[in-house]
Amino acid sequence: MKASALRVLVIEDNPLLRAQLDGLFAAEGIQAEFAGDGRSGLQMALDAPPDVVVLDLGLPGLDGVRLCERLRAEADRHVPVLMLTARDALEDKLQGFRAGADDYLVKPFAGAELLARCIALSQRHRAGQTHVLQIGSLHIDRRNGQARREGHHLDLHQTSYQILLALAEAWPRTLTRSELIQRLWNDAPPESDPLRTHLYLLRQALDKPFTTPMLKTVHGVGFRLQADA
Repeated sequence: MKASALRVLVIEDNPLLRAQLDGLFAAEGIQAEFAGDGRSGLQMALDAPPDVVVLDLGLPGLDGVRLCERLRAEADRHVPVLMLTARDALEDKLQGFRAGADDYLVKPFAGAELLARCIALSQRHRAGQTHVLQIGSLHIDRRNGQARREGHHLDLHQTSYQILLALAEAWPRTLTRSELIQRLWNDAPPESDPLRTHLYLLRQALDKPFTTPMLKTVHGVGFRLQADA
């Protein structure tokens, strides 16, 4: 997506920063809308989902973390969220990602980086798509974090579910071990082989009860899903 085709919703209570962002986006021809509090920002995101939400954490009425959680629960599609905040502690970032953020940028920031991140988020294949991913008989509902195969609920550990979700979003591409590890643990993976146990548990739930296995090992490369129908 070209920058000039972007629709960005900025939810930020600082009027000076809103004015700066307005100028930044306008210079690139990006259509930007603004909300100064959490409740109105959430309503705007639900009523007319933008290509990207730029979201502050310290908002009046409804804080950014809670807003992101509600957006994920109530929206009928995946709206990319970039959290833009002065909170730079690791736990703050992890809390943001747990709430459903796609990216996190700490203030102060470079305008060029913010623009680049917004464009990258808008281009991800899941942007604007519904919450349900379907590959063969496999259905994954990203809103409630549940997966079903042939109509049967899959009882998945949280990490196994995240592996399945990553593979489904990449499908039909193969994900390398390093890509999966980065997706799950960023730069702090557990010691030894962090994927081995979780891949075993995923196979037990995804493949063992069914005739056709879907989780494939691509030797020397990584892992991918194969449609069963």
